[in-house]
Formats: sequence, C-alpha cells, structure tokens
Amino acid sequence: MNHDAYSDTYIKGILDEVKTVAMVGASANSVRPSYFVLKYLLSKGYVVWPINPGQAGKEILGQKVYASLDDLPAVPDMIDIFRNSDAVGQVVEQVLASERLPKVIWMQLSVRNEDAASRAEDAGIKVVMNRCPKIEYGRLSGEIGWAGVNSKTLSSKRPSLKSGFQHRGLSESKDG
Repeated sequence: MNHDAYSDTYIKGILDEVKTVAMVGASANSVRPSYFVLKYLLSKGYVVWPINPGQAGKEILGQKVYASLDDLPAVPDMIDIFRNSDAVGQVVEQVLASERLPKVIWMQLSVRNEDAASRAEDAGIKVVMNRCPKIEYGRLSGEIGWAGVNSKTLSSKRPSLKSGFQHRGLSESKDG
C-alpha cells in the first residue's frame, strides 16, 4: 500500500467500521494532542481505552487508563499510536505476539514506521501512517469546513450536522 496517499474511501471505511480505539500514549495533560483527540473521539461515540503506564488505574476524561494493550478488556478495533516512530515497532511486535489483532493500526501525524506497517499488513491489519483520525473525521464529515479549513472536498451542499455532536456522520445522506 502507498502510505503517502490514502483514498478518502479507505479512511472513511476505517472510521465507519471502527467502534473501539486503544490510544497508546494517551495523556492526562489537557494541552497535549492525544488528550483532545481522545476527547473528540469520545464525542463521536467511539469507545476509547487510554494506554499510559504512568497513569494506569487512573482516569482520563472518565475513561479508565490501562498500562498496556494486554490489560484491555477486549481486542480494540483500532490502535491509535501517539508515540514516536521508533516506538511503533515495539507496539506492533506486542500486538502480533499477543495474537489479539486489531482491524487497524493508526500512526499519528509525523509518525511513520514502514517496517512495522509491513509486518502489520502481512498479518491482515490495515495501516494508516502520518494522519490524525480527528482531522480525517472532521474533513470527511464536513465539520472541518465550518472552521474555514479547505477540506479538498467540493460540494454545493451544506453538510447535514445534527444538533449536538455527530456520531460517525461520515455515511452518505439519503437525499444524496
């Protein structure tokens, strides 16, 4: 797979399919990107399990923090990695050794590890590198356009935003 360019269909398919997310490197610090991505994903209806050994047993945004992927109550659909590129190899190795395979391994902005991506894909896991699910969700749902950001998605129709927060609002509307 070309990890320099993902189709909107590929990203949208992942965001629509995923229900549970393990966030490796979640932070309790409200100014850290992992904190506001966790908050955003929760607001969209995803179940998010923060992984942070230093915060294990505590809560971040009301979610119990786990020390490792092995401690989770179930296999997550997606593992969102907020660690540096070198640490990704260890995370993927842990996942593959456990045989508790997620559907997706997602590496955050500026995080890339081609070798780890290849090993995950060989095991049947979809991989996204150097992207943020919060940004991609906002771009594909039309939310990001409301903030004045060019989403590179042209439409003459306003996005249909429900009152409050959307929940996986990426599906096509009935009226086209």
